[in-house]
Amino acid sequence: MVFPLKGADDAFRPFLTRIVPFRDAEGRIVRWFGTNTDISGERETGAQLRESERKLQDLLAALPVAVYTTDTQGRITFYNQAAADFAGREPKIGSDEWCVASALYWPDGRPMPREEYPVAVALKQGRPLHGEEGIAERPDGSRIPFLAYPKPVRDETGALTGAIDTLVDITERKRAERISQQLVSIIECSQDAIVSTDLKGIVTSWNRGAEELFGYTDREILGKPSAALLPPDRLDEERGITGQIKRGQHIDPYETIRLRKDGSEVAVSLTVSPLENAEGRIVGASKIARDITVHKRAEEQQKLLLREMNHRIKNLFAVAAGLVSWSARSAATPADMAASVRDRLAALARAHDLTCRDDPDAEELNRNPITLDALIQTVFSPYLDPGSPGDQGSLVAAGPQVFIGGSAVTSFALILHEFATNAAKYGAWTSPTGSIRIHWTTEQDDLQLVWREYGGPRVTGPPEKEGFGSILARRTITGTFAGKVEYDWEPAGVTTRFWIPLDQLGAVQTET
Repeated sequence: MVFPLKGADDAFRPFLTRIVPFRDAEGRIVRWFGTNTDISGERETGAQLRESERKLQDLLAALPVAVYTTDTQGRITFYNQAAADFAGREPKIGSDEWCVASALYWPDGRPMPREEYPVAVALKQGRPLHGEEGIAERPDGSRIPFLAYPKPVRDETGALTGAIDTLVDITERKRAERISQQLVSIIECSQDAIVSTDLKGIVTSWNRGAEELFGYTDREILGKPSAALLPPDRLDEERGITGQIKRGQHIDPYETIRLRKDGSEVAVSLTVSPLENAEGRIVGASKIARDITVHKRAEEQQKLLLREMNHRIKNLFAVAAGLVSWSARSAATPADMAASVRDRLAALARAHDLTCRDDPDAEELNRNPITLDALIQTVFSPYLDPGSPGDQGSLVAAGPQVFIGGSAVTSFALILHEFATNAAKYGAWTSPTGSIRIHWTTEQDDLQLVWREYGGPRVTGPPEKEGFGSILARRTITGTFAGKVEYDWEPAGVTTRFWIPLDQLGAVQTET
């Protein structure tokens, strides 16, 4: 029993009184023995413990993360408001077990058995767990990814008294991971070359598009200077870009040249942006390079076509003047001359139709291929006297019957037209006695054509500058048709030879 007694200092303090009776052989109490123990210190200690427990609970309640405690059987003994918010419910003290949430799942979505809940494992194994990942389900069906940090709790004797668990919501981290994975996937699947470097120009990332464009694998280029991609004359360009990046400036897309692994050049459109670390400090550059080879070729083709249009317009008057002059040579009367000019202009129009076979109105012409001989006669008809035999006029053309089909007709007609125009302006046909002989054969799956001019001005050698007609013919023969062309600048007249694979013409050789 506890009684208030006066101590040696005359102050009343709580004493625990114990009275023990002494009995004789018959069991009668013969005397009493009593002790008084001052327990004021123990009461103070208990009060201190209770106060410490209250402060601890206040501290846990104020934490912004979910915290709860259990006894050794897993029954919930305490939870803070953050834990209730996390669970989407108010757990029941003393009856809910192992977790404040309605149910737990593994990260892959499989239900988690209750005996494998983090707190259950920590109590069973008697050790803390660090960052066990799972998914908590709320009563409304929503799910929250979390990391659990359960820890067993022991008393001063080391006996297990329960557990305390902290649940960290990692929803935002998971969202960031998904976004990061999506960005990585986008970068890896991009056909553009996406590369990052540090401020010293060392390559730090390299996607599949960069590998396909430049030919280096990531193992070959990572950690190496990006200068390997620069032509020698572009080093100053890179230094300027680095300076802008260090100042935090973005570089708008611009066209430049880079080198592939095999040393070949590739035209690219390049965009460069600064890369910042978590503190906002610029640590490198992100570069996106797009192959614009096809675009540049299209531009060159467009320029070539514009030059061709300009060239043809300029030639139109020269050709018309030439036709008038040629017609005047044999015309007896103005009426004859007018008829001759009219016929030749009509022939020129027919030749022009052959160079426009892609026109929707030319479907009938596109339906059937034409022979090389017919193409030559049509293209050259404006320059020949109407009615003159083909082997007696200013043009002699001979060779096996070869058909030209599809889009090859347009390109081949352009070649012949340019040759004829040059002959009329500068070559054999500038003289009344000039003539041209064309002969072709088919050997080893190639069309071999020889063009010889006679009777024109004396040839002193190749021209100082290649004319547009020669450029167009050379590019068409070597580029479009994958063939080759040669010139012999003989004093009597120029001789041109070219070879074109028959399969490039859609051509079929038949009996002569």
